[in-house]
Amino acid sequence: QVQLVEYGGGLVQAGGSLRLTCVASGRDFNGYTMGWFRQTPGAVREFVAVISWSGRRTSYVDSVKGRFTISRDSAKNTVYLQMNSLKPEDTAVYYCAAKEGLVGRSSYEYDYWGQGTQVTVSS
Repeated sequence: QVQLVEYGGGLVQAGGSLRLTCVASGRDFNGYTMGWFRQTPGAVREFVAVISWSGRRTSYVDSVKGRFTISRDSAKNTVYLQMNSLKPEDTAVYYCAAKEGLVGRSSYEYDYWGQGTQVTVSS
């Protein structure tokens, strides 16, 4: 069974840092594009960052550029989201997702999803 499990969320003050981790199991995700999305109550799920299967290509939503970094460790079937200089508006449930093919920003393109991890940034 395919499974994505995220962890690393929590409560942090504005300006602080967190690192989210997503571990994939059930199949080899080394050939998959991996993305991070976030969602607040009543809002649509928002693209945050994506990394290609090779790790050579990344893309970010403008609001996190220069603050967040996505990376992957293929040997561990793991993808990370390093979040620095956090702001209250970064507060959301963060989801890891996987898809075949090229990098994409639409949640509809992704086939596999984790259960989400809460990130709360206090002002």
